Amino acid sequence: MAMTPSEFEKLADAMIERIARLVEESGAECDCEPKGSGVLELEFANGSRIIVNRHSAAQEIWVAAKSGGFHFRFDGSVWADTRDRRELLAVLSELVTQQSGSTVALR
Repeated sequence: MAMTPSEFEKLADAMIERIARLVEESGAECDCEPKGSGVLELEFANGSRIIVNRHSAAQEIWVAAKSGGFHFRFDGSVWADTRDRRELLAVLSELVTQQSGSTVALR
């Protein structure tokens, strides 16, 4: 779905803010902090991190985690992984669960 740069930033920032809220509400054992415009960092007790950031040039949300990197593009209804089409919140739920050691569901 083609968007203007400002449309993309508004949509991506809203999703990143939603992720921050959902992580806080989930009770996940991690520190969740915005790190500047369009960047969210989750830091876990074991020292590992998950970084969520908007990548304006590609119009994607990128996630860097212990298990690898993921790119998500908005398809008109959801942010879907560019490789396997899995939804962003589902993938993040798995990643946060892996890195925190306790089951976390971000919905």
